[in-house]
Amino acid sequence: MTVSEPTRCAFVAVLGAPNAGKSTLVNAFVGTKVSIVSPKVQTTRTRVRGVAMSGNAQIVFIDTPGIFRTAKRRLERAMVAAAWGGAADADRLMLTIDAARGIDDDTRVIIDTLKSASSTGVILVLNKIDLVERSKLLALTESLFNEGIFERVFMISAKSGDGIDDLLACLVESAPEGPWMFPEDEVSDVPQRLLAAELTREKVFLNLHEELPYSITVETERWDERPDGSVRIDQTIYVMRDSQRMIVLGKGGSKIRSIGASARKELESLLERRIHLFLHVTVREQWAEDPSRYNAWGLDYNV
Repeated sequence: MTVSEPTRCAFVAVLGAPNAGKSTLVNAFVGTKVSIVSPKVQTTRTRVRGVAMSGNAQIVFIDTPGIFRTAKRRLERAMVAAAWGGAADADRLMLTIDAARGIDDDTRVIIDTLKSASSTGVILVLNKIDLVERSKLLALTESLFNEGIFERVFMISAKSGDGIDDLLACLVESAPEGPWMFPEDEVSDVPQRLLAAELTREKVFLNLHEELPYSITVETERWDERPDGSVRIDQTIYVMRDSQRMIVLGKGGSKIRSIGASARKELESLLERRIHLFLHVTVREQWAEDPSRYNAWGLDYNV
């Protein structure tokens, strides 16, 4: 960037149904992990801002929880509300759709809500295009474009990075002039303690079977900086029942050791320092009804 070039900045909300690849896409834009990822739906529980720099422009991506049709539990309702709140805060909206799934019930709800709000100029991002035959992809694109709310369509693979440079260039080109909202070397607004807890929760998702992860949350209880530059991190994995505690621990503690080892390895890579990670598993039946947890996540308890 030269002195004569004005700075640009835009907030872009990344909307989509659960498991559409939103977090993978935001991580790809930023160039490092700021939002956790797993093959399971509802991995992202709160809004995460990831910052991408390109020349004189700063694009702040708001990674939102997946929006789904039927949100019954308090946490689910709060997650969906957070997603729409992220949309309200943004300069531009970007709807990410799993091209292999197409227009499922959750995506239909999102499109209909955007139409009812008279939204226009939405960027349509068809993700996972490597999993779809070209003829089906073109038919899906035509069907979606006929909805009347999309300004541009991009076909990408967030996992491989195919197509994301063109998408970023479009966002940079349309970003309004204005000051950057984050320092140039900052990649996210997520506090390190929360990011560390989320990374461990990701490893829980990846190590345990389908249902159990949704009954689990992780909190960083202690963060001690050591004179040698390393960090001691103590975290508690909260479950709702004692039977779940035994599953997390695994036979002879094998499962919790596996979770801890993979979490520690990624934390050391992200923080570029040695990590001493200590995990504890505690039963707390009503953790999902604790207002303080919603406040820590930036979620509205009273939705």
